[in-house]
Amino acid sequence: MVLKKKRVVRIPDSSNMTAHRFIKNRDIILFSLQPWNSQIAFNLKDLAYELARYNRVLFIDRANDRKTVLKSKFSVKQFDSEMPKSLESVGNDFWVFHPKSLMESGNWSPNYKLFDFFNRINNKRLALEIKSVIQKLAFNDILFINDNDFFRGLYLKALLPISAYIFYLRDFLTTQPYFKKFGPRCEKEIIAKADLVVANSLWLAEYAGRWNLRTAYIGQGCNLSSFTRNLLPEPPDLKSVPKPIIGYFGAITGMRLDEALLLHIAASMPEMSLVLVGPVDEQFEKSRLRLLNNVFFLGVKNPEQSANYIRHFTVCINPQLVNQLTIGNYPRKIDEYLAAGKPVIATETKAMDMFRQQVILCNTMAEYVTAIRKAIDDPFFASEEANRKRVEFASTHSWENVSGALGEACFRMIKNYRAES
Repeated sequence: MVLKKKRVVRIPDSSNMTAHRFIKNRDIILFSLQPWNSQIAFNLKDLAYELARYNRVLFIDRANDRKTVLKSKFSVKQFDSEMPKSLESVGNDFWVFHPKSLMESGNWSPNYKLFDFFNRINNKRLALEIKSVIQKLAFNDILFINDNDFFRGLYLKALLPISAYIFYLRDFLTTQPYFKKFGPRCEKEIIAKADLVVANSLWLAEYAGRWNLRTAYIGQGCNLSSFTRNLLPEPPDLKSVPKPIIGYFGAITGMRLDEALLLHIAASMPEMSLVLVGPVDEQFEKSRLRLLNNVFFLGVKNPEQSANYIRHFTVCINPQLVNQLTIGNYPRKIDEYLAAGKPVIATETKAMDMFRQQVILCNTMAEYVTAIRKAIDDPFFASEEANRKRVEFASTHSWENVSGALGEACFRMIKNYRAES
């Protein structure tokens, strides 16, 4: 199929579920870049539970690589003995498969030819194990969804007995140091060969559309029930913080957050408290923010505690840097802020366009200060009507809607592609 022009089919998430055709009664394999037991919530795991409502689902856990095992205190034999059973049942017609194969660490390779040699070996090892569990579970007419792993999943489309191969693009990984050397080439190749590419942000959908016309935006899902509860206790370390509170909950890293902007906000509004909750990198450990009396770093919290903190912020902010890493990312925390009914001020990016009606978007430091003052001083922002609209908007970003948009993309785009072939 020759691509003559750039075209991206956008399928918006919507609260009107009758517009969606869900995937039902299929055998689905989910292949993830992240491990099943990750301490950090991730999209494919949430989507897996939603898809398992109507389908048989097999989640392929991330295989270990040789370098990681050799670095551990255990020998390979000891390491293997502590691995879980290969096939784990986590629900009705829902399994997690833990591969035993060790992946070769080829990212050190001096050139793509050598890297590809090791990468093909890794793909073949995984394919052999996946084939075995496919036979065991009697999977057929398989829908295969690869979650952003353009290394280990690069050749699986040709190596496995699957009906359709979907690449799920949800992060711009090629900007990160580990993926910079070989990632761009592999990512373009896997996007081009996929039967369908789906993305969780408009920016990423347009990016993928350069190499594959069968690209759809399916939105982002969030588990928001805890954020909509009214009676959430205020965390003890937040009680002593003077109000009003300008709050941020998430990773506090120089790669994503604008330190200069945060310094300007805190210095411009000394009568307000700037509260930052989350893990801190070296840059922010040494930041001048720590010298300011109205800035509070509250440390790492469990994800289950996030709603308790956000519900007791006065306003919420997302003061991110605009760079290759952040420009296309869907800001999941914005939905959490809105679901809690909080006024939100955020940096304007392409991914933030969809929030324009509910979030104050800023481009400069002065705009941030003005917007924060307005959100605190203007009674409308604390009104029941404003809170209700925020919650209603956030609630449309459910995993049910994402699953429905994914199904719609599959029915429309894969069907059309096969008709054209």
